[in-house]
Amino acid sequence: MASTVFHPATTRMHGNSGWLDAHRSFLPSGASEPSRQSFGALLILNDDTVMGGTGFGMHAHRNAEIMTLLLEGALEHADTLGNKGVINVNELQIISAGSGISHSEKNHSATAPVHFLQIWLTTDQPEATPYYDQVSFDTASHPDSFVQVVSPHAGQAGVQVRQQAWLHVGTLTPGVATTYAVKRPGNGVYAFVLEGNVRIGNQQLGAYDALGIWNTTQLTVEALSPAKVLLIDVPM
Repeated sequence: MASTVFHPATTRMHGNSGWLDAHRSFLPSGASEPSRQSFGALLILNDDTVMGGTGFGMHAHRNAEIMTLLLEGALEHADTLGNKGVINVNELQIISAGSGISHSEKNHSATAPVHFLQIWLTTDQPEATPYYDQVSFDTASHPDSFVQVVSPHAGQAGVQVRQQAWLHVGTLTPGVATTYAVKRPGNGVYAFVLEGNVRIGNQQLGAYDALGIWNTTQLTVEALSPAKVLLIDVPM
């Protein structure tokens, strides 16, 4: 029988420092509730809004798979590998930090906020050579399916991650049920609602609610309104 954990949006850890409004689904080193420490290899899922003209200065990471999914606005990226660019809506970037990399992330606009998710996974290749990649994706042209944006395999759709993990995004039509097959035995799926309302099993979810599911080979997402859902498929 499938095991589940429900994380309502209102129970996320929230902080607002003026320039940064952050909602954290997990707090690996400080959460008292075990289900808020991590979901398998998923360590961090931060829902961040950064005000215009601000951002994160250069800072270092090591041995983590760090992905940024843009929801609104545009984000400037620069790193010590020499990569510089802008991430837009319907794009995802990955920093595979490996033996060490420093980077900055700043709002591309001086006035409008930028809204994005930052997703951290554990790595299965510690101290590897760091790398950066970025991908665009189109879910609107593929309704009622889950579009792959991250996988562990070079040459597949999306960016490559150093973990047995997959990320998919789906744009869903009201009244349609879409089934997703878990990619690997022993993996679980953390379903995070980006927009709208859905039902997974007996659980109804709204925007920014999440449901973790494991001990199953598949899950079905029924859209109750126009919806957009992120699926994070990770080792448990």
